Amino acid sequence: MEELGYLMHGFSVALTGQHILMMFIGVTLGILIGVLPGLGGPNGVAILLPLTFSMEPTAGIILLSCLYWGALFGGAITSILFNIPGEPWSVATTFDGYPMAQKGKAGEALTAAFSGSFIGAFFSVMLITFLAPLVASFALKFGPPEFFAVYLLTFCSFVGMGGGSPFKTILVMMLGFGLATIGMDTITGGLRMTFGFDELLRGVDFLIVVIGLFGIGEILLTMEEGLAFRGKQAGINLKVVLQTWRQLPRYWASLVRSFVVGAWMGVTPGGATAASFMGYGIARRFSKEKEHFGKGSLEGVIAPETAAHASGTTALLPMLALGIPGSATAAVLLGGLMVWGLQPGPMLFVEQKDFVWGLIASMYLGNIVGLIVVLSTVPFFAAILRVPFTIVAPVIILLCAIGAYTVHGAMFDVWLMVVFGIVGYVLKKLDYPLAPLVLAMVLGDKAEDAFRQTMLLSHGGMEIFWSNYLVGSITTLALITLMWPVISGIFSKRTKAVEVAA
Repeated sequence: MEELGYLMHGFSVALTGQHILMMFIGVTLGILIGVLPGLGGPNGVAILLPLTFSMEPTAGIILLSCLYWGALFGGAITSILFNIPGEPWSVATTFDGYPMAQKGKAGEALTAAFSGSFIGAFFSVMLITFLAPLVASFALKFGPPEFFAVYLLTFCSFVGMGGGSPFKTILVMMLGFGLATIGMDTITGGLRMTFGFDELLRGVDFLIVVIGLFGIGEILLTMEEGLAFRGKQAGINLKVVLQTWRQLPRYWASLVRSFVVGAWMGVTPGGATAASFMGYGIARRFSKEKEHFGKGSLEGVIAPETAAHASGTTALLPMLALGIPGSATAAVLLGGLMVWGLQPGPMLFVEQKDFVWGLIASMYLGNIVGLIVVLSTVPFFAAILRVPFTIVAPVIILLCAIGAYTVHGAMFDVWLMVVFGIVGYVLKKLDYPLAPLVLAMVLGDKAEDAFRQTMLLSHGGMEIFWSNYLVGSITTLALITLMWPVISGIFSKRTKAVEVAA
């Protein structure tokens, strides 16, 4: 195994005092960035990138990549404690993480989230280590039809496997698609639904929507219920961590499925946000305890975090092997590599072995460092739950406003956040799911671009979605997933009929 030899050499490069210090600094800063709604891993990496230009490239990339790990870990903290996703991919974590915190199980939820994140990232780094040539050549086959098929699969799986009312899911998803079209048309350059507001030329950022729907909306609901901050009692110690770890083997199948989904979405790339939604939806569909989902299921916390971390990690693979960034953060890292005079691609593995394998080795080490740091700081974050809501609420609103303002540096975004907070409150009162809206906003413009490019290639012919085995298999799977409630209903009726006849 030639890769093992290169990896051992990479560990010799990464295991120096300076590089280990960079790992701890990067992870700690990343957690802080992940906790603050709206800032995000890409922005954090972009802010710190100029500070690393004077560093040796390996040290600089280790600092930035570990900051990325920290942001992935940190996004779950506010999702579980306050129902405010620190990162877009942490939205799905709120579905069961926050109910667990309300029941006084914040320690178990945080431990499960961090452990799932560690598992997803660890096996993804192994994938990068041993399957880089195969996966890179596979990703080269993706064009607009394949990308749209992946997005279609994401949307259909949420409708077909999401549970609840498909009508409500489709309705809020249409609302998300509508919001995603606001701004400049990337194909024609025309303006759409700006209503005379110059601030809408850049569109409505999904982070603003997420902060409003989940942050401000939850504050309004809690105020209506009498300013009672739920989940105050959360005993978190080594015993809680070990007890949670003992339960993880029960969910090995869900962990495997979530990893596969995350790795697929990271390489294609579908993104960590889509991966977390798909991981959660699939876990709920196949779980033996699906009735507990949405009410505080440990499996409902593990699945999206595993998928998100797997996707976020494998997104670095096409960036290193092909020079094609698989995520926004990977795109920022790509720019950093070029500033350092390094050209990502197949030749990077030949000409810069120390750098590449030192980075891959640091992924293993940075993931371990991240798990240690977040678990050791769990008591600090859990202590926040003991603060009276009358004090916490203004702080949360302030953090939300700062996060919304940080996205574009515009006060208009803060007012948009308030508007979407009211929308989130109304939708929750009417029992409409919020996740499909966010999902449609995140992927809507990308899906539209891919679809329109595909139609230009095929001159309007839909047969292009079955033009080869790859796009055809993904499209067919998407349609089967969309119709799965009907298909499963038919099978269940036939099974009952057979049982009655017998």
